[in-house]
Amino acid sequence: MTDDARPVATLWRLALKDDRLSCLVFRHRDGFELRLESSTAVILTERFDLEPRMLARTNALRASLRRRGWREPPGD
Repeated sequence: MTDDARPVATLWRLALKDDRLSCLVFRHRDGFELRLESSTAVILTERFDLEPRMLARTNALRASLRRRGWREPPGD
């Protein structure tokens, strides 16, 4: 993570009891970064290209978490 990061999109948010996860896209001077964040920490960061393959990976992760009981938080 660098100080020049700006969030540009929230792909999805999920909740399980009191835990929350957000899948976000940030813009840096040198491109985009995907972040999976909880309310207290950044869990995963990786370079993100706006390609169908990358969006499919994020959707597969979301589907996997939903199969394990994660749901959209109320109000989203």
